[in-house]
This record gives sequence, structure tokens and C-alpha cells, in this order.
Amino acid sequence: MSQQTVVITGASSGIGFALAEAFLKRGDNVVGNARTSERLAEAAKKLGNPKNFVGVAGDIALPDTTQRLFDTALEQFGRVDILINNAGIFIAKPVEKYTEEDLDALLATNLKGFFFPAQRAAELMSNQRSGHIINITASLAVQPLRNLPSLLPVMVKGGLNAATQSLALELADKNVQVNAIAPGVIETPLHSGGDGVFLRALSPAGRTGSTQDIVDAVFYLVDARFTSGVVLPIDGGATAGVW
Repeated sequence: MSQQTVVITGASSGIGFALAEAFLKRGDNVVGNARTSERLAEAAKKLGNPKNFVGVAGDIALPDTTQRLFDTALEQFGRVDILINNAGIFIAKPVEKYTEEDLDALLATNLKGFFFPAQRAAELMSNQRSGHIINITASLAVQPLRNLPSLLPVMVKGGLNAATQSLALELADKNVQVNAIAPGVIETPLHSGGDGVFLRALSPAGRTGSTQDIVDAVFYLVDARFTSGVVLPIDGGATAGVW
């Protein structure tokens, strides 16, 4: 497989970092985004400071960050083959406890942080007539849970699942594939402060997933030639039904 260039948002930790590491091991170029240059520098150090990793700091909710992210990819590596919209936050609480600040934060990172990169990637990939866009959403948006009230992330991530299908149809004749991965509870810093017993109980498998589970799913999707518009749960069966 020829070397590809991958843009990853939220690349400094958790799933984003694991994906950056995995693509670099495959010999690909990675352009990673995180909110601060300090976090990107730390990530680059952990990755061994490879020449084919470039960090672009900035709030992914801002159009300027997307502009710089893709401009850097084109300047450094000439093209963008894969976009992984990974940056996201998760705020779970009863509906009456949500604040306007919670709503603004989720709409900024999870919605705008998806739209602007996806819009730019769609333009570039349509022109080159190839590419993959993969959105990291949430299995909870496919199958909400009564014991984990989380209206706002379900609302936004559910919208991204639908947007994935819409964009897949729009770009199908441009040879651009658009898919989503909907993780359940994955062992990342996002869940590091949670109750382990409670988190494991959110899957009928009785365990949490690993970032490698997400990497494996992403690799399947970017290597697939006839898969588009799919929302793929990686959640130990949590979206399969009631247990």
C-alpha cells in the first residue's frame, strides 16, 4: 500500500493518539490537531518525534484551525487521503442539570469540530476523486441507556451519525467513502475518572474496550473499497438490544 496522508483531530491523547501512532507505524504521514502546542509537542515526543508527524495547534471549532490544518498537510505532504474527525467531549448528566455552557461546548467541539474539517476534506477529496472521512461518534447515540442520561451528546453524536450517511451519499460518485465508528466505553483519559464496575456494566460483554479495538475498525474502513455510509458500533454488543 502506498504512503497516505492522514489528518486526525484530537490527536494528542486517547483514541486520536492511538490512531496517530498506528498510522505512523504503517508508514503513513499524520497531521494531528490538538488545542495547544504543548500537548502536541508532548504527543510528538511520545511518538518518537517522527519526521512524518506534524502538529497543528488550535481550537478545531474555529474555521481558521481547519484552514491551517489542511494547508499544513498540503504543504508538507501534497495531499490528504484520510480525515478522522475524532475530537470530542462527553458530558453526561440529567437533562435538567445541563447548562448553556455545556450546550455551547458540545456544539463547538463535537459539531463545528466535525463540520469544518469534513467540509474541507470533501472539497479536496472530490477534486482528487479518492479519500476516506471517518467520524468518531458514540454507540450511546445509536442506543441510549436509561442509567446514563446524556441528552446533549446523544443529540449531537446522533446528528453526526445521520450526517455520515448523508455525506456518504453526496460524495459516493466522487469515489469518497464516509463512515462513522460509534465507540462504547473505551479505556481512555475520557473515562479515567469513572467507576470501573459501572463502566464495564455498560456493555453486555462485561468489559471496556481498548483503543486498539478502534484502530482495528478504522483500518478496516480505510482499507475497504466498497463500504460507505456505515455507522459501526465498537461497544461489546451494547447496541444489539436490551440485556
